[in-house]
Amino acid sequence: MQNHWYVVYTKPCCERKVAVLLNKKRIENYFPLNYKRSQSFVRKRIIEEPLFKSYLFVKTTEINIITITKQIKNIISLLHWIGKPAIINEDEIIAIKEFTNNHQEIRLEKVHVNLKICENIMDGISYIMDGKILMAKPRAIKLNLPSLGFSMTARMDDQNIIRKGIMLNKKESLVQS
Repeated sequence: MQNHWYVVYTKPCCERKVAVLLNKKRIENYFPLNYKRSQSFVRKRIIEEPLFKSYLFVKTTEINIITITKQIKNIISLLHWIGKPAIINEDEIIAIKEFTNNHQEIRLEKVHVNLKICENIMDGISYIMDGKILMAKPRAIKLNLPSLGFSMTARMDDQNIIRKGIMLNKKESLVQS
């Protein structure tokens, strides 16, 4: 069986605990963090919080992911799509990693996903998602994630405005503003 990326739905504020337990079991996972600036009366500080609340990405086989969700008590369920565990594209995980490494104060927005239904004799019905992966505006950058139904938006800092590269579909897309 081949390893794929799956989304695990956890109890609120338990994403980090589940990631630590998965690391102990030597199962590859990804827990994206968002860094936000917080202003108090005395000082400024940076707060780290989960980018996708109650979501954790796990790379394993379909049989293994089902047993993992039953073994770890802080996992509520597996994200499903059309009756099967939802498989997230490897390119989208890489794009999320690149985006979170290069930007702070990321906003998530729900996106309507357009589905084109193609009938295939071998597979029954398969769905193809269409969507633009990357858009750049004068001081903002936006990354659409069609398999998750989200878009990530970040403001460009003065240091990042000149030139930024993000790998998508094994091609480097250069964003200039």
